[in-house]
Amino acid sequence: MRQPLAPRVLAAGYAVRCLARSPRKLEGRDWNSHPNVEVRKTDLADPPTLAQGLSGCDAAFYLVHSMISAERKYAERDLALAHVFARAALDAGVRRIIYLGGLGETGPGLSEHLSSRREVELALGSAGVPVTVLRAAMIIGSGSASFEILRYLVHRLPVMITPMWVSTRCQPIAVENVLTYLVGVLAAPESTGGVYDIGGSETLCYRDIMRIMAEELGLPPRRIIAVPVLTPRLSSYWIHLVTPLSNKIARPLAEGLKNEVVCREDRITQIIPQKLLNVREAIRSAIGQVESQLVETNWTTAGPMPGDPDWSGGTVFRDEREVAVAAPSWAVFRAVCRIGGQRGWYTDWLWKIRGGMDRLVGGPGLRRGRRDPDTLRYGDALDFWRVVGLDQDRSLSLRAEMRLPGQALLDFRISANGALNCTFRQTALFQPRGLLGLMYWYAVLPLHEVVFRGMLAGIQRNAIEIAARERAG
Repeated sequence: MRQPLAPRVLAAGYAVRCLARSPRKLEGRDWNSHPNVEVRKTDLADPPTLAQGLSGCDAAFYLVHSMISAERKYAERDLALAHVFARAALDAGVRRIIYLGGLGETGPGLSEHLSSRREVELALGSAGVPVTVLRAAMIIGSGSASFEILRYLVHRLPVMITPMWVSTRCQPIAVENVLTYLVGVLAAPESTGGVYDIGGSETLCYRDIMRIMAEELGLPPRRIIAVPVLTPRLSSYWIHLVTPLSNKIARPLAEGLKNEVVCREDRITQIIPQKLLNVREAIRSAIGQVESQLVETNWTTAGPMPGDPDWSGGTVFRDEREVAVAAPSWAVFRAVCRIGGQRGWYTDWLWKIRGGMDRLVGGPGLRRGRRDPDTLRYGDALDFWRVVGLDQDRSLSLRAEMRLPGQALLDFRISANGALNCTFRQTALFQPRGLLGLMYWYAVLPLHEVVFRGMLAGIQRNAIEIAARERAG
């Protein structure tokens, strides 16, 4: 999102301690170097480490939410982590927990996704630390999963055959309003221990939200045909095919769409008054952030970062290529960091075929794109790759997240040869898994000459152009 929580909390005069499983993901953020910011590597599943990380904190925001419904275990994991956090907060002397949960009527008809959010609420308060709960429906903001689903569906499908949930009522809220509430309750002691519904200024069905999205994108009206036969499972696969989200992420979201999510009370508006954006204003703001390339965080950065594959032992195949470049190292590094996304991979037709094949077998394909067209950060998604190594002007390492019978890494290294020349080495590594992995490597080997030679030449050419523009400017 354009304005994440940390800078808002800093602007309100508080010190911030970020507990992160992968602290390197926060590198490059403008607020990370603030003197009142501390980042600690913490595992939420490890009570002693977590309690140490929370020690000295007066309040703790709990924004943890599993993004992948692997074998339907996400709810169990979320509940277990919430219990650990509650106990660690008590041991550390935390005075209050602030939790962003989900709207939805209570009862047996509540989806597993929304029921999980309620269970987490109770678990966070189980150790005795007061919990302030803010329950929201769809949050409209650049970089969020729900916004990405909406935007891609409307943008890519002039005619949509949808489940009956398109008629479900929803009260979306703009991410700006959510952040104001989250920061506002810190200065509102009367909100401690309270449960509040938060929503935008209007209630619409999903069909109307899609109509407004099409209008704000400048697209012709979309025709939406609702049918009663699409289950959440089928809906998740449909979302996977049309949007960058995997079916494992889409399924919990799709299940929750059947529930009406409308505020039943508005007490929070009296405690923290603010101008609530309507749906059109929220969508317009989010689209503006995307078009202005101001998306700081994105759903694609969520999840663990195991780092580079373990290449010790076993067979590792390599495709290594090297070229001398008549450009400084910084220009080559900048060219490397511009690959993928809208600019492509220089041999685009082969990459598109590979991306399409990946989508068919449940992988991310090329549709995830990239957070920013020019810069990369550790942890960024880059089409069906992930940044797992980044050394300014020296190296970039990408781990494959496509469906593969093995592990793959794409590594770029730059060695300066004086101020105006350098050596550029590009290495693709693949560790096969079983006979299928060996067959895969030898099947694609004939294509490497086209794919990797073309990419090497393209980066070399782009680096020289970047250096020339810099000298001319």
